[in-house]
Amino acid sequence: MSSTKLRAIKDRYIGTKAFYLSVVALLVPMVVQQGITQFVSLLDNVMVGRLGTVPMSAVAIVNQVVFIFNLTVFGGMSGASIFGAQYYGKKDEEGLRDSVRFRVYFAVGVSALGILILLRFGEGFCRLFLNSEASDPVEIAETLRLAGDYLRIILWGLPPFALSACFSSALRNASETLIPMTASLISIFVNLALNWLLIFGALGFPKMGVAGAALATVIARYVELLYLVVQSMRHTKRFPFLKGLFRSARVPLPLVRRIAATGTPLMLNEALWSVSTSLVQVCYASRGLTAVAASNINGTVFNLFALLMMAMGEAVGIMAGQQLGANNMEGAKSTVRKLIVFGLGLNAAAGLALIGCAPFIPLIYNTEPVVRGLATQMLMISGAMLPISSVTNCAYFTIRSGGRTFITFLFDCVFNWAVCLPLAYLLCYHTQIGLAGAFFLVQCGDMVKCVIGVAMLKSGIWAKNVVNA
Repeated sequence: MSSTKLRAIKDRYIGTKAFYLSVVALLVPMVVQQGITQFVSLLDNVMVGRLGTVPMSAVAIVNQVVFIFNLTVFGGMSGASIFGAQYYGKKDEEGLRDSVRFRVYFAVGVSALGILILLRFGEGFCRLFLNSEASDPVEIAETLRLAGDYLRIILWGLPPFALSACFSSALRNASETLIPMTASLISIFVNLALNWLLIFGALGFPKMGVAGAALATVIARYVELLYLVVQSMRHTKRFPFLKGLFRSARVPLPLVRRIAATGTPLMLNEALWSVSTSLVQVCYASRGLTAVAASNINGTVFNLFALLMMAMGEAVGIMAGQQLGANNMEGAKSTVRKLIVFGLGLNAAAGLALIGCAPFIPLIYNTEPVVRGLATQMLMISGAMLPISSVTNCAYFTIRSGGRTFITFLFDCVFNWAVCLPLAYLLCYHTQIGLAGAFFLVQCGDMVKCVIGVAMLKSGIWAKNVVNA
């Protein structure tokens, strides 16, 4: 291959030093925030895990149910965030301010709805994860009791979670990641300290077990929200779009319609995708509480090693969205190509690290050897699939940045319902294949999804300015 062709390939897929410095400046606060969040989540998981397999499984089941709410919030915010990023690129402060107000209304509404649904149907959702034929009835009854104790407390953390997501997403639209990172760090350490005090009854505090873990999380979320609001409103010179945010409740109806048209497929995508993911976990749980515990360990540890993947996806959405808002279509395409290649390399390294650590991490849990063995196998599979997942994740955020939300709905949600969930159901309920084998085959769906995502990126159909549409 000639040097000219090599140079052309390098220019197409490799950025300049200045480009990577800008990426790193955006990534580092998000990676630190998510990294500490996931690390403390792991410690939180281990603390509950020290109580035994049944308490750990109870908390894992409730968190899987709450996961649906969390992803619905993320999806609902995403439509407004697309407009927010492009308004920022366009330097339209009023438009960005209106998009923040929309997010506040959505956060309040979805939180109230989430609390009502979980109060009424939460126990029934938890029962879906318990198979009386694969587990001891006494263990199932105790798991359900502990899950109820945890759920009744944790649901009061839904409003601060949603409102924190609202302010964090608004600040990130303006490329501000330090304040959300600091808020998250404060929340994390409050949560960790209260876990120690309330789960185990340290320093004279009551020993509350899983209920203590839930209470610690709720208190930490209110602390996070308070810090975000105070810091955001103290720096209105840096973020002029926050000036007068609460002086008016008005959001222009045409903007509401446009955000709804763009955001509804995203909200449905995240809600239905999270439901399908939870149902896949239900399929795994049909193999008993050992499967629930192993899946919980895999999911918690994987989130720690996948933080680069998630941060890179957000970076793609922010950087591409800002360039699309400035009508720089070719610049957006070039940025996406280089970020995907960069992310692929980073996540290949992270995947190898996860594979190397997989045999050792489950040893820190107070659980049975069979659970540790299953968790090790699942972690090694997750590590091997991490580079592929990074490409599909970047593809999702890229397509979303141009407002092509119906395509993201097909790409993400419909694919999960049409491929991953039926495959998990058939493997878990109609074959004798082991849990690790079923997990591997379901994860292989990402390979097909990756090919589809790359094809859509190459077509350029996602490159669209929505604020001038």
